[in-house]
Amino acid sequence: MDILTPKQLLFSESIIAKIGRKHKILCTSRDYDEITKLAKIRNFNLIYVGKHGGSHKEDKLKASTDRIKKLLKKIEVFSPEMVISFCSPEAARISFGLGIKHIAYCDSPHANSVMRLTLPLIQKLLIPQYIPKKEFSKYGIDVKNIIQYKAIDAFVTMQRKINDTKSVPFKNKNKKNILIRLEEEEAAYASKSNVIIPIIKKIIKAHGDQNVVILGRYTNQIKKIKKANGKKIKITKMAFDGKHLLNNTDIFIGSGGTMTAESALMGIPTISYNAVPNRIEDFLVSKKLIKREIDPDKISTQINKIIELSNKEFKKRAKKTIREMEDPIQKLMKIIKE
Repeated sequence: MDILTPKQLLFSESIIAKIGRKHKILCTSRDYDEITKLAKIRNFNLIYVGKHGGSHKEDKLKASTDRIKKLLKKIEVFSPEMVISFCSPEAARISFGLGIKHIAYCDSPHANSVMRLTLPLIQKLLIPQYIPKKEFSKYGIDVKNIIQYKAIDAFVTMQRKINDTKSVPFKNKNKKNILIRLEEEEAAYASKSNVIIPIIKKIIKAHGDQNVVILGRYTNQIKKIKKANGKKIKITKMAFDGKHLLNNTDIFIGSGGTMTAESALMGIPTISYNAVPNRIEDFLVSKKLIKREIDPDKISTQINKIIELSNKEFKKRAKKTIREMEDPIQKLMKIIKE
């Protein structure tokens, strides 16, 4: 299993819990700050091979080619019958080259570069049923090899038990805890945007009397936010299990990614500023589990409404949506048996 992001690690825990007793599994990853920290928190044993390529195309290419060489040696020694990934380009290239069957999960057809590098080379693809198969088949995988499951990936990851005991960065217990997650800036599909800066400025101005915490991803990103908003803002890198933070969050403002989906399914009042438009965010909006908004004044108005109201309706809608979902790991187990 090649595991490249925090969400993939959390999803993999459920896979290993179900197939680990009958199969010998090698879990590989790359040197990437958020995943190394989470692996330590979750006591997840990963073999680190190569590193994250950063935001520049040339650096991504060099990191990927270097990782293929190093990962190939590990794969040849381990000699697996099957590869499972979340559309890892290196895992796809190696498994194709060695003639090893490759099953992948994916909920991100918007990740154009990754899709083009992986989908023509894999045998089976598992996707949420809320995304049309044609969004993936256009990249070169036959429709008959795409299997849908009635769930989103956050349905799997949010069920994990918490073993993170760190104190959360919300200080005043008598205030509302507002958590703002900065967008992904270094993925190939990301376009650097300053949409979050005016949003943060408005929230600090209008709701600075609450516990406002900004959760950053990269050092340069954090520096930019501090420069734009002053040193008084509370900004931290992800050094927690995300669910541990969400359990202590009253209002979550996210970019439309993994934590946005988890927050929504946990019944937390959630606003998405939709930094990377995607099908999962569309689904959550349609279920009224998140509110999509990019206008700073309208976001501030939404926060005021949430502060004044109970979150019972959010919890009720989340529970109803969860009851309609199925376990995506069961589909994987069926494919493995076949």
